[in-house]
Amino acid sequence: MKRMNYVKGFVVLMMLCFILSACAQTEKPSHEKRDVDNITVSFEHPETKQPYKIVHAYELFQNYTEKVEKDPDRSPLDVYRKEVIDPVYSACFENGEYINMAETVLNITPKQLKENQLLSEKIDREATEKSIKEGLFKSSEFLSTNNETTVCVFPATDVNANMVTIGAGKITALYNKYYTDESIRAIIAHEYHHSVAAEKRPRGENKVLDHLIFEGRAVMFEKLVYPDLNFTRVDLDDNKVYWADVAADLDKPDLHRALDIIRGGNGLPYQYGYSEGYKMVKSYLDLHPNVSIEEWTALSPKEIFEKGNYLENYQ
Repeated sequence: MKRMNYVKGFVVLMMLCFILSACAQTEKPSHEKRDVDNITVSFEHPETKQPYKIVHAYELFQNYTEKVEKDPDRSPLDVYRKEVIDPVYSACFENGEYINMAETVLNITPKQLKENQLLSEKIDREATEKSIKEGLFKSSEFLSTNNETTVCVFPATDVNANMVTIGAGKITALYNKYYTDESIRAIIAHEYHHSVAAEKRPRGENKVLDHLIFEGRAVMFEKLVYPDLNFTRVDLDDNKVYWADVAADLDKPDLHRALDIIRGGNGLPYQYGYSEGYKMVKSYLDLHPNVSIEEWTALSPKEIFEKGNYLENYQ
């Protein structure tokens, strides 16, 4: 009898060890997958069921810091790409039509990496997630899509960095220290329009005019969604001197020139292109007030410019 109890006990013990071992293996997947699961939140609009995803990529900086400290001779940028970028690349960047907009995230200096790592520790996940959700929900009530919209949050010590759209359904939130609930919601609305516009209508020939109206539509949408949040400031004056500086370049397929105009500088006011693009869209909507957001989002920049009789403002 004692021998039988001993055998039974041994069998039970072996079975318990097997179960614990299997559980341990089940609960401990690859390091990369575990981190991605922990930093990703998938959800739907409570009424329309439109899908969204938020990826708190900044939380991966802890992995980056630990690996750099363990292997100081290795390139910090290589470590950053492996520990921060690679785990989220599929969700945040893959197949992005405007992947060039991710340059400041994909390739940054070791100094910026250290500063961004420190900033990442100060980001309030709960508050940030709440603001992003509110911005997404309200934006989608004005302009919906059946496709998933993903917002990936990265730290950015550049205080002029905000958010960029990598392509349809892919928004990168470059979190700087001046982010507030209001600014997050307003910028989400702006970039959400870029995201849906990229889905409904590509930028076309990438002429300067295309880029100006691409931004102008996003500013218009931002102000329709949040009329009380004056985040992107616009100047409604028609300055013929400034206009003369850019008018001859509108048909040029020149991204660098477009960005210079949009951002301002070199004789143009700060963010001049945002104002001018907004005014182009406004001129069109003033003449065609019954056109829906979906319709003017899908229109060609040329049609908005010409049917808005925009040149009459500078006659």
